[in-house]
Amino acid sequence: MTGILPSYLCDRWWTPEEDPDAADVRDASTGDLITRVSSRGIHLAEALAHARTVGQHSLGALTFHQRALLLKQFALALTAHKEELAEMSKRAGSTARDSLSDVDGGIGVLFTYASKGRRELPNARVIVDGAAEPLSKDGSFLGRHLYSRLPGVAVQINAYNFPMWGALEKFAPAFLAGVPSIVKPATPTAYVAEAWVRVLVDAGLLPDGALQLVSGAVPDLFAHLRLGDLVGFTGSATTAATLRAQAAAGVRFTTETDSINASVLAPDAAPGTPEFDAYVKQLLVELTSKAGQKCTAIRRAIVPSSSVDAVVSALRDTIAARVVIGDPHADAVTMGPLVSLDQRDEVRRQIAVLRDAGGRVLIGSTDEPEVMRADGSVGPAPEGAFVQPVMLGFDDPRTPAVHEVEAFGPVASILGYETLDEAAELVNLGGGSLVTSVATGDPAVAAELLARIGAYNGRVLFVGRDNARTSTGHGAPVPHLVHGGPGRAGGGEELGGIRAVLHHMQRTAVQGSPDVLTAITGVWHAGAVSATGIHPFRKSLTELRLGDRFASPTRAVTLDDIETFAHFTGDTFYAHMDEAAASANRFFPGRVAHGYLLVSFAAGLFVDPDPGPVLANYGLENLRFVTPVSPDDEVRVTLTAQQITPRETDDYGEVRWDAVIHNQRDEIVATYEVLTLVAKEWVEGDGARVTT
Repeated sequence: MTGILPSYLCDRWWTPEEDPDAADVRDASTGDLITRVSSRGIHLAEALAHARTVGQHSLGALTFHQRALLLKQFALALTAHKEELAEMSKRAGSTARDSLSDVDGGIGVLFTYASKGRRELPNARVIVDGAAEPLSKDGSFLGRHLYSRLPGVAVQINAYNFPMWGALEKFAPAFLAGVPSIVKPATPTAYVAEAWVRVLVDAGLLPDGALQLVSGAVPDLFAHLRLGDLVGFTGSATTAATLRAQAAAGVRFTTETDSINASVLAPDAAPGTPEFDAYVKQLLVELTSKAGQKCTAIRRAIVPSSSVDAVVSALRDTIAARVVIGDPHADAVTMGPLVSLDQRDEVRRQIAVLRDAGGRVLIGSTDEPEVMRADGSVGPAPEGAFVQPVMLGFDDPRTPAVHEVEAFGPVASILGYETLDEAAELVNLGGGSLVTSVATGDPAVAAELLARIGAYNGRVLFVGRDNARTSTGHGAPVPHLVHGGPGRAGGGEELGGIRAVLHHMQRTAVQGSPDVLTAITGVWHAGAVSATGIHPFRKSLTELRLGDRFASPTRAVTLDDIETFAHFTGDTFYAHMDEAAASANRFFPGRVAHGYLLVSFAAGLFVDPDPGPVLANYGLENLRFVTPVSPDDEVRVTLTAQQITPRETDDYGEVRWDAVIHNQRDEIVATYEVLTLVAKEWVEGDGARVTT
């Protein structure tokens, strides 16, 4: 790989012109040359145009479910190659545990969005947001909010520490939204990004134009961006500010930048408690995982002043017992080097800044450490980017530098506090963080701290004896929840489940008639065209249409029905059984029918009993009882096909039915939605049911 690293542009691999100024990328442990990185001769305008045309067309032809299934196939393809990807990552300093967060973590993001896309999004190309808003008395004019995908390209500029997870956390929601991506990895680990992109390309899974990779600099990229494009940047706040200033109006720009994250040991988590032990273990993990090169790592350990010495002593002992620094190719190594010699020197400079501000080194040293080489021997390795874990202490916990300077490596500072108010103040001095964790067994302490620090954090993790073993940990964002933070942390929200998908879409208020909104949304609206005739339960999914309707005959509700239902179910609530007590309740005219009796009667009125395309009823949603039903009232039900969702991998789909129960005065008694599973095809024959 010692040649210039290729890029993947316009659906083909492209190697730049020979460049004497190409950046050398070296093994973080040995200094051996791995590859060279340059983008000399690149035509970024062509790549952007390709994404906006070919990529938009190919992704736009797919529904959310079809894109979600492709994400699952991407994850499976990468899973088949994860051992070689992890082996390659060792050259960047990643241990086997580090690869769990990067390689496995990135694959996990794809699996998660594949699952959430199929479970939480429609099998459609737009997303309906909220209920319809009636804008006229007769129902002929409605409003609704819709999300549709942005028409541009998602430019994703990633940091060096997570070349897979950091890239895939941006790519997955963009792909699910239907927006093509251009991925720009950081130079020190660009070869890992090139490897996972190559796996997807070789698998033949990528829709045309959906993913492009730029290995190298992008000097004029921002000059070509326009309304409808997005930029997702991970890196330093200084670089983020520079890039944001270059972005044209209308370009969505999100950042994840420097974050002086904190971890609080609550007063109840004294030495000897499970919370104290969990806190020390978490400190160790965050100091040594990825050699501390994590945007979510703990930089400030905020502990009761009375526990400072105990925490330092316990952490020092744990490091001595568990940490082996060296080349990740040696099995015994638990902490690898920083990504490069430049990064090692930068971390040493930042430690010096903290020491000049009053910091005292309590654990570790900036001296060259003894390390384990790949062959198992131990000794100095000046050619490697190795740094020992370092803990600094400050007499004044409000020292500005400790809340402003981030040594992006295995470095943290411990700060003592006297009260919870002071602990919260120290957390917030960080100016906005990706995450703060709190070790406590007291829910009241958790509630009080969250009220004070929540606005300063993108994520707050509470760890106690009940979840210490199951918690994903301080430094591990999960794709289900928001990853980002306010203020210094950049103000962005990467990941976050479907929230991250919606970031790549535009919410638009759409106004029109029920028929227009039905056509746009794929959801039937009351007042739109409907059709009666053959019972809709006799129609397969391919035959069923939005608005297909069944209107039932009426059924009388007798006092005997009410009493039988009450005694049979055990629901003898006084409103159903005691005339005087029911009449005294301002909500009832006297004894009334059970709401669930009415829903049951409605089912009897609309169900077609013979075997047919409807395979199962799997629930109802949004049930509301509007008007009480008295003995001798009559009820009828109208059932309308509201939404039809084929399943991509099954021979059936889901149908959501709008159900409305009326009484003999045409007053609405109840409204709800019935959910059924319906065969895509149905052939009648000799009483047997056959799906094809």
